[in-house]
Amino acid sequence: MRKAIVKCKLKNHDEFERKLSDIDLDFSQIYWQHDRIYVPRNYKPHANFPRLIMRTEMRSVDKPAKYYFILKRHIEDSGIDVAEETIIRDYEKLVNIILQLGFKPIAEVSRRRQELSMGEGTTIYLDKVDNLAGYYAKIESNLQSTDSVEAAYADLEKTFRTLGESHFVDSPYFEI
Repeated sequence: MRKAIVKCKLKNHDEFERKLSDIDLDFSQIYWQHDRIYVPRNYKPHANFPRLIMRTEMRSVDKPAKYYFILKRHIEDSGIDVAEETIIRDYEKLVNIILQLGFKPIAEVSRRRQELSMGEGTTIYLDKVDNLAGYYAKIESNLQSTDSVEAAYADLEKTFRTLGESHFVDSPYFEI
């Protein structure tokens, strides 16, 4: 799936949530995610290389964790992100496959996350990432083949600016 993604480090987490709540938009309950990120052995940041992510997600303490396999790739020339996600049952077998394909583990990222749906195909995530100061917000918008990438990014940045936020972050959490 093609996506436009804009991430921002928040000036004030409570104020950001209040502004959204004032327009009747409320975040979901907090849930926990842990990502193990794998990259090709010749990986270079900002060089169109794919990242493979093994995600563990717990939405409730009384339910079992879910495991996801995610392929992410940022296409520098076009500015879009490609992301494919699937639920997996055998975490260990897939990690062994990833390693045998020549990928190496590069980082682990744990976060507490909330989400807010802003209509069809657009979601705001509010993240508290372990070992990073402050809170981050990320807006993801699914793109159709006819959508303008530049216009999508402009709209997402405008949304953040309307909410009083402008400290945009281009790097994934493991590179911050």
